[in-house]
Amino acid sequence: MALYEKLTTVMTSDHASVVSMNLFVALLCTCIIIGHLLEENRWINESITALLIGLCTGVFILLTTGGKSSHILLFSEDLFFIYLLPPIIFNAGFQVKKKQFFRNFMTIMLFGAIGTLISFCIISLGAIHFFQILDIGSLKIGDYLAIGAIFSATDSVCTLQVLNQDETPLLYSLVFGEGVVNDATSVVLFKAIQNFDLSHIDLITALQLVGNFLYLFIASTVLGILAGLLSAFIIKKLYFGKLIRHSTDREVALMILMAYLSYMLAELFSLSAILTVFFSGIVMSHYTWHNVTESSRVTTKHAFATLSFIAEIFIFLYVGMDALDIEKWRFVSQSPRKSIGVSSLLLALILVGRAAFVFPLSFLSNLSKKSQSEKIEFKQQVTIWWAGLMRGAVSIALAYNQFTRLGHTKLRENAIMITSTITVVLFSTVVFGLMTKPLVRLLLPSSKQIISIPSPPLTPKSFTVPLLGNGQDSGVNGGTQNGLRSSRLRMLLSIPARGVHHYWRKFDDSVMRPIFGGRGFVPYVPGSPLEQSVHQWH
Repeated sequence: MALYEKLTTVMTSDHASVVSMNLFVALLCTCIIIGHLLEENRWINESITALLIGLCTGVFILLTTGGKSSHILLFSEDLFFIYLLPPIIFNAGFQVKKKQFFRNFMTIMLFGAIGTLISFCIISLGAIHFFQILDIGSLKIGDYLAIGAIFSATDSVCTLQVLNQDETPLLYSLVFGEGVVNDATSVVLFKAIQNFDLSHIDLITALQLVGNFLYLFIASTVLGILAGLLSAFIIKKLYFGKLIRHSTDREVALMILMAYLSYMLAELFSLSAILTVFFSGIVMSHYTWHNVTESSRVTTKHAFATLSFIAEIFIFLYVGMDALDIEKWRFVSQSPRKSIGVSSLLLALILVGRAAFVFPLSFLSNLSKKSQSEKIEFKQQVTIWWAGLMRGAVSIALAYNQFTRLGHTKLRENAIMITSTITVVLFSTVVFGLMTKPLVRLLLPSSKQIISIPSPPLTPKSFTVPLLGNGQDSGVNGGTQNGLRSSRLRMLLSIPARGVHHYWRKFDDSVMRPIFGGRGFVPYVPGSPLEQSVHQWH
C-alpha cells in the first residue's frame, strides 16, 4: 500500500511537471506572437510583452490556487546560470564585429568596467548609510557590497531593441559593448565578494579583494580565448583530415557543444563564465566559423541567435511570474512602507550611480577623439545613461544567490531585499522600458543622415548589429582646441588602432591562422563559401 502511494505521488508529480512545461512553452509561443504583432508599437517591446504576460499569468495562477502559488516553475539559479545565460552571452560574442569592437575597446571598457566599479561603490556606500536609517535588519558588510554588485548589473535589452543600427551605430556599439562587459564585471565582483570574509575588513583584505577581482577577470578571459582556439584547432584537423567528411550535423554539434564546454569549464574552475563564453564566442567566430562548410556557417549563425532569443524571452516571462511569489511578500506585508522605501532608495542610487560615471567618462572619452564625428554627443550620453537604468534577470539571480537558500528564505531582512529587487526590476523594466521608445525618438530623431556599415551577408555579424569603431581616416585633428592637456589625455586614452590592427594582422596571418584556420586559410571545397563572401570579416 505504501509503495502504491509512492508510485501514485511520483506519477502525479511527473504529470504536473509535464502540464507545467506545456503551459510554459505555450506562453513562450504567445510572447513571440504578440511581440511580433506589437513590433511597431510606440511603447511596447518584446521584453516588456513577455514580462507583462508573466505577470498576468502569475495573477491568474494566484487566483486559481487560492493565493498559494504564482508560478508554474520554481526559480532556480542553475536554470538561469547553466541553461539560459550561456546562449545569450555566447551569441553576443559570436555575432560581434570584432575589428570595430576592439577599436572602441577603450571606451567600452571605460563604461563597462570602470563605470560599473563607480556605480558599485556609490550603491554600496549609499546602502550602508541609508539602510541603517531604515532599520531593515542585521545585514553584514558583505551583504551591502553584494547589493552594490547586484544593482550594478544592467539590462539594456529594451534600449537595444529601440536603437536603429543604421542611424546610431556608434551609440549602439557603446550600449551593446558596455552591457556585456557590465554583466561580466558585476558577476566577477559578486564572486570576489563571496570569496572573502568581510566581517573584519582592512587594507590587506581590500587588496586581496582587488587582486581576486583582477585574477577572475584575466583568468576568465584567457580561458575563453583558449577554449575558442581549441575548438578551431580540433575542427580544422577533423575538417582537413576528412574524418567528418564535411558533415554539417557534426560540425554544428561540435561548435555548439564546445561553446557550452567553455562556459562549464569556467564554472568548474570558479571563474566568470560570462567573460569566458563571451571571448570564446569572439574567437570561435574568428577562427572556428571559417573552418566549416557554408551550410554549417548559416546553420550555426541562426542556431545561436535563435537559442539566445528564446532564452531572453524565457527569462522575462519567468521573472514576471516569479515576481508575485506569495511566500516572499508575506514577510514584508507587515511593513509595506519599509519595503517601498528600500525599493525607492535603490532606484535613486541606481540613477545617481549611473549618472556619476556616464557623463564624466564620456567627457574623458571625447578628449581622446580626433574628430567631432567620433565624439559622444550630450543627447547620446543621456541615451547611454538611460539604457543602463533597467535591471533584469542577472540582478534577480544574484539576489537569490545572496539572500536565499534554494529559492527560499526565512529571514525578514533577506525577504525585504528579494522583494525590493523584484520591485526594482519590474519598475525599471516596465516604466523605464515603456518610456524608452519615445525618449530615443525625441533625443535621436530618425531624420538624421543614415550611416550604413556594409557587411557581408554570410558572416555572423550580419545577423545582428555591427559595432561601429573609429574611422581609420577620420577628419581633421580637433585636439588643438583642447591644448596640451587634451593631447596628453588623448595619448593616455586612445590606442593607435591602425598600428595595433596592422601588427595583429601580420601576427594573425603568419602564426595564428596557419595553425587554427580562419578566413583565407581554408582551401575552397564544394559546399564551402567563396572567399569574397567573407572578405571583410576579420
